[in-house]
Amino acid sequence: MTEKKRQQWDSVRVRALREHMGLTQQEMADQLGTRQQTISEWETGMYQPRGASSTLLTMVAERAGFEYTVDKSSRKSHK
Repeated sequence: MTEKKRQQWDSVRVRALREHMGLTQQEMADQLGTRQQTISEWETGMYQPRGASSTLLTMVAERAGFEYTVDKSSRKSHK
């Protein structure tokens, strides 16, 4: 059984996923079972999702058809 590489969730990726899904911070928090403040803290880079939160974000992203790519030379994402 092969283990999938764990997605790294930083502030830009969290916000991009939320915007891709067309959700407010509160709506995303409700869907993930967390507080709006937590989503805000992830998006400002105060904290990074880890453990179960990171896994849940990855599952939500896959289900939403969210693909995040980074141009390694410029570290900019596409929208």
